[in-house]
Amino acid sequence: MTTSMPATKHSLRVRLASSVLGGCLAVALLAATPVRADDSNPVLAKVNGSEIRQSDVNVAEEELGPSLAQMDPAARQDNVLSFLIDMKIIAKAAEDKKIENTEDFKKRLAFARDRLLMDKLLASEGKAALTPDAMKAVYEDASKQITSEQEVHARHILVPTEEEAKKIEDQLKKGADFAELAKKESKDPGASDGGDLGFFTKDQMVPEFSKVAFELEPGKI
Repeated sequence: MTTSMPATKHSLRVRLASSVLGGCLAVALLAATPVRADDSNPVLAKVNGSEIRQSDVNVAEEELGPSLAQMDPAARQDNVLSFLIDMKIIAKAAEDKKIENTEDFKKRLAFARDRLLMDKLLASEGKAALTPDAMKAVYEDASKQITSEQEVHARHILVPTEEEAKKIEDQLKKGADFAELAKKESKDPGASDGGDLGFFTKDQMVPEFSKVAFELEPGKI
């Protein structure tokens, strides 16, 4: 079993694959420069006439991604290429043993095929969903589902009599601090927060209070 890598400058590497191969000897010529004119996808090695191109190494790097994370980037391609050479050698030995004809192999191959098809389709659909037109459509659809309600932010001071309310109003007109007066005079549970009611919509308060709150100009009493 012979494995060769086309080269103008090369070193010779001899590897004994594995005992399971029945002593098959693989001979590899390591390429310093590819001999093919197509530099974008050169042939990096040949195993029994089967080519291993740069694109094959690229696919393998994607598939082996996590296991390559800690590897020196400078040595990564050589290691992946060595892996592909070994894989082809061992795969040929498996073919010779008719492993591909077993039911277990056929089921696993069908599963791997279906899973790859699913992954490719989902990846393709995902990219399509990120186009500007698709994103705009999603935004517009989501906007239609949102009903915009006006909110106001207010503070109040709750006292039992109108007389007390007028006294507090006079103090506020003279410049008294609303929050401090609320803490001191208000009978509402929110007095400790300076009478702060936060933001609310019209339907969250009693109609009489909401009417006044929504008609007041910002900063007015």
